[in-house]
Amino acid sequence: MKVIVVIPTYNEAENVAPMSEALWGLGLPGLEILIVDDESPDGTGDIADRLTAENPDRLHVLHRTGSRGLGRAYVEGFRWALAHGAEAVVQMDCDFSHAPTDVPRLLAHLPEYDVVVGSRYVEGGRTDEEWGMGRAFLSWWANFYARLILGCRVRDITAGFKAWRREALEGIDLGSIHSQGYVFQVEMTYVCERLGYRILEVPIYFEDRRIGRSKMTIPVKIEAALRVWEVRWRHRHLQPIHKGV
Repeated sequence: MKVIVVIPTYNEAENVAPMSEALWGLGLPGLEILIVDDESPDGTGDIADRLTAENPDRLHVLHRTGSRGLGRAYVEGFRWALAHGAEAVVQMDCDFSHAPTDVPRLLAHLPEYDVVVGSRYVEGGRTDEEWGMGRAFLSWWANFYARLILGCRVRDITAGFKAWRREALEGIDLGSIHSQGYVFQVEMTYVCERLGYRILEVPIYFEDRRIGRSKMTIPVKIEAALRVWEVRWRHRHLQPIHKGV
């Protein structure tokens, strides 16, 4: 099975090479990596280019210019992966908050499910003990709020660690996904539920990033919460589809 791991980056110069090595170290046949870099000023794109030159068959880079944003980066990455024959697509962060060793666990369930979510909020899932009560509560509240407004069953609706069957991504109109920032994760999960996809949440340990600064600030989280209403309105007419996924 050809698996392409899509990793959006912005200022991840110290993480991109170790993450790539960790993913290759899993020994998964057919695994390729796509780095989608948003003009990182710290040289992340240059490092990715060097890694691509050294590993042309298993690492690729998209250099995005113009409008930045997590949502745009993922949509472009998904489209690239589908165009290049991915049978499964994994999305994850580059900062090791998503453990590479969990990738095989997510992929193992794709034969029975359309989307597999690495979840912090199902039984067995947990977050870094260093978060502190304030950050942990804010993350829990963001999930609770979004699930309440959208009526979603997925417990970790803001999760950014997912494995997708090719057919599932093909069934989503990626052109209709307008969210940037972290509400992108909410929108994609909501659309999956509206389309009737089979979704499984697999418990993970969400580690705090090892190197660099988190981009998930309090203002970013507040903006994401406010935009949940836009997501609900935009996709209010979606109905379950039956395409064999």
